[in-house]
Amino acid sequence: MATSKAAGEATPKVKSMTKKQLQHFEKRLMEERRRVLKELGHHDETFEGGDREQSAYSFHMADQGTDAMEREKAFLFASQEGRFLWHIDEALRRLYRTPDSFGTCHSCGKMIAYDRLDALPHARYCIDCKQKEEDDKQKKG
Repeated sequence: MATSKAAGEATPKVKSMTKKQLQHFEKRLMEERRRVLKELGHHDETFEGGDREQSAYSFHMADQGTDAMEREKAFLFASQEGRFLWHIDEALRRLYRTPDSFGTCHSCGKMIAYDRLDALPHARYCIDCKQKEEDDKQKKG
């Protein structure tokens, strides 16, 4: 199977992370995962407890509206945390399946800055590509 020289030049060799760095990011991702799961557990209690409280104590329409709004807010937060959990799990999959390419930008292929990954261990894009993506979204929306 022959590959063209141009295709080989388009993807420059990027230095992969050390084993110690990979272990650090695995630890950071697992910590974030535990935190999110704990938050989601708290939101589950909010949903379950809200129904019991509403049926037992909310006789006034205003109270029922407030209870419904609180449940809706809890659901919104839980869904945001659920999406965040999905991103963390995807990052862990990348880390375990292809550790040599973990930390490379999905857009330009360059290494994502260590400080960015330390702050956002599930990041898929370098700061420049992420900024470009955000600017493009603002132009469209």
